[in-house]
Amino acid sequence: MRAFTYLALTMASVSAFALQTSLAAAQNRADETSDIEEIIITGKASQVDLTDPFAGGQVARGGRAGLLGNLDFMDAPFSGTAYTEKLVAAQQAKSIGDVLQNDPVVRVAKGFGNFQELYIIRGFPVFSDDLTLDGVFGILPRQLVAAELVERVEVFRGANAFINGAAPGGSGVGGSINIVPKRAPKDGIRRFTAGYENEGQSYLAADFGARFGADKQWGLRFNTAYRNGETSVDDQDRELAFFSLGSDYEGERLRFSAHIGYQDHRIENPRPQVTPLGEVPDVPEPDSNFAQPGTFSDEEQLFGVMRGEYDLTDQITVWLAAGGRSGEEANQLVNPSAQADGSTTAFRFDNTREDSILSADAGMRARFQTGPVGHQVTVSGSIIDLTFKNAFALSDTSNLFISDLFNPTPLDRLPPADGFRGGILTDPLATEKNTNSSLALADMISLFQDQLILTLGVRFQNIETRSFDFNNGAKTSEFDKSATTPAFGLVYKIAPNLSFYGNYVESLQPGAVAPATSGGVQILNAGEVLDPFRGEQYEIGMKYDGGDFGATLSLFSLTRENAVVIDQLFQASGEQENQGIELSLFGEPVKGLRLIGGASYVDTKLKRTQGGINEGNSVIGVPEFQANLNAEWDVPMLPGLTIDGRVVFTGEQFVNEANSIELASWTRYDLGLRYVLPIENDSITIKGRIENVADKAYWASTGGFPGANFLIQGNPRTFILSASYDF
Repeated sequence: MRAFTYLALTMASVSAFALQTSLAAAQNRADETSDIEEIIITGKASQVDLTDPFAGGQVARGGRAGLLGNLDFMDAPFSGTAYTEKLVAAQQAKSIGDVLQNDPVVRVAKGFGNFQELYIIRGFPVFSDDLTLDGVFGILPRQLVAAELVERVEVFRGANAFINGAAPGGSGVGGSINIVPKRAPKDGIRRFTAGYENEGQSYLAADFGARFGADKQWGLRFNTAYRNGETSVDDQDRELAFFSLGSDYEGERLRFSAHIGYQDHRIENPRPQVTPLGEVPDVPEPDSNFAQPGTFSDEEQLFGVMRGEYDLTDQITVWLAAGGRSGEEANQLVNPSAQADGSTTAFRFDNTREDSILSADAGMRARFQTGPVGHQVTVSGSIIDLTFKNAFALSDTSNLFISDLFNPTPLDRLPPADGFRGGILTDPLATEKNTNSSLALADMISLFQDQLILTLGVRFQNIETRSFDFNNGAKTSEFDKSATTPAFGLVYKIAPNLSFYGNYVESLQPGAVAPATSGGVQILNAGEVLDPFRGEQYEIGMKYDGGDFGATLSLFSLTRENAVVIDQLFQASGEQENQGIELSLFGEPVKGLRLIGGASYVDTKLKRTQGGINEGNSVIGVPEFQANLNAEWDVPMLPGLTIDGRVVFTGEQFVNEANSIELASWTRYDLGLRYVLPIENDSITIKGRIENVADKAYWASTGGFPGANFLIQGNPRTFILSASYDF
């Protein structure tokens, strides 16, 4: 906690400095009679300033591209979408996963053995550990991120080791997600909200923000929320307490934002994942719960981030960002394995985890001309330091307890977790320490008055991982490897509203440690740490900006190395290849009608597999086709009334690498309605929403974690009602 005390004090100091600067600037303007130097700030590629909202306000014109800063989508040689606070509030989203239900390329799954949100982009997982907060890795709450935090949810599609650096959790091959915390709006905000969700989930929230100073350079934003009660899944209770405090400053040369947050999230009797033992069982009733009484998932997180930039001259800008998180988790789980008829066996699994993470990046951006050629050169360095403490305990796995998905048998009490133990649950030891560091260089070259933009870059990265024994803390393995990842991007604007783009970028993950045996075969290089796994992406596409309507069409090929055993040697000779096409649509093509939608097709293949087994087969848990459409309509006959509807389609997913078993496709329909009632200078907004209108029972996903094939059941029909008072 010492690091967080330092972080909080630093944030307070920076905030005080910014406030003092704004007051001093106001006084100088009042007293000064001499000429004032003209300062030109373009804001292009800023590390702090956000891109403007697109028509309709549900998405932004662009988002963060790592060290390149915030780019307009027409200038970026990559594909992505940034969802705004306006959309989050309109849909009464509870988590980041709820927001990403709008994205035609992303699907939300769960982590391995727990209730951590996990996101599939271009057929590869992005762990919640690997999300960034204001561009800083590893500091967001791990299991779930409350939607009350969000100013923007920025989805970057594709390999991103160059722009972001290697993700500390080892995922992010197919994309990344950045969360921008709330900032005070120009006109301020004062809002109380109360809500209810069936079967008995209550909700209270407060949101206050204001801007100060002669030019309103200085902003403060405070949010707090509390949820408690039974969810739409039978006997599943959820409690969430959240608060955050953010500040920002928009000066002539100095811009910064700072944020500190706290989240305490607990689920009682959470409906667990199911591992199929052969054929997939039928789906239980949508609201049924086959959890054992007494199971729970609990996490408490304190986190903070700062990011600031300063214009040394009109052409040179420097920036610095830093953040940290201190987290504690405890889980008591009973995750069943199921036969095709629904009969299950299970054992108890308890675990605790404590995280301590510090992360930072810094850099400099210089803009200059060489004849007719414009340059924007960026130099950036980053470091992430993580310590994980873990302990676990299992019940006797030779004495499994029996139940059924369709007629669960609740135990009077869970059996003791005394079958096998790793560490002490109440005092876990450090089991893993990671340090990722990198140095990057990029040049965005513009020609013909920005009609052609060429991006060249390279990042040198070092990944150091040390693992320790659960019981005595002795070092069990060490990984210290370096790699260089290049990048190439091109944007050609054939017309003011139409551009073509392409890129070559790479992904990077820590290499695996060779086991002693594999499949009963002795491994000759046991204990050897493989070089970091690389992935290569080739992408081309086109973008359209019609002013009130936009679109991005992308074609990509993305590969990732896999470890296999050849001649008793463990080596990175296998490969997964994902090729696909994506279409994203957004905007307000007709006044009062706002759309977000699109579709994605991904063909996945396992290549150079061990012994040729499953060669050419598809990957577990990746649908070939998926599509979304969200429409929002302001009813002209009744001002203040808005109706919205969303349809989400997900195609078949293979459950095993042999591709002999698959999940059925599913379609979900959501409906919403809100009405704004003006009251003199105030207003009341009433919102109602029904998710999964048809109350469809479906297996939403399988896998999610590499090599796993567990099943996650989709949520039942859920009614959400809230009222907000703005004053």
